[in-house]
Amino acid sequence: MPPIQVSAAPQDGDLVAMTLRGDPEAFATLVERYDRAVYHLAYRTLRDVEDARDATQEAFFKAFRSLRTFRAGSKFSTWIFAITYHACCDRLNRRKRYANEELPERADTAPGPEQQVIAFDDRARLRAAIDALPEKYRTVITLYHLQGRQYEEIANVLDLPMGTVKTHLFRAKEQLRRLLGETEVRET
Repeated sequence: MPPIQVSAAPQDGDLVAMTLRGDPEAFATLVERYDRAVYHLAYRTLRDVEDARDATQEAFFKAFRSLRTFRAGSKFSTWIFAITYHACCDRLNRRKRYANEELPERADTAPGPEQQVIAFDDRARLRAAIDALPEKYRTVITLYHLQGRQYEEIANVLDLPMGTVKTHLFRAKEQLRRLLGETEVRET
């Protein structure tokens, strides 16, 4: 019996080239490959399910329209994360611009029943603490710890110097320690 040959999944660069040659299934494969990670980044940045879905769709649409500008040899993941991050920043800026000027003097800060239940779950506590971080720290933590990206890739995605990425990550961990009341933040 002859050995079964398993064909390797095409690399991202090959899928980009196939898409540019007119193969729509190739881009669909890229979307399928990165959809969850892109949505996760968008959700962590925007903290709203619908906005994250819209930003994810917008990022892939922009990527498809701009695919000819993708540099061969670059990482598609870095490129799509940068597009996603910028789409999220645009949405956050629009939110600020259209925010209601009449805010209540004081909001009810008491945790509701849902928050009390969530507080008992360590993972939920960590997610809540990450959500409470300023956007610049939340984004770096998400890319580094939750998506496993390296400093250099994060610097490219966010268009920041490497030292700033490291500083943001350090400060994010410090804030998480304070928010969680722990002496050490566990790697996720």
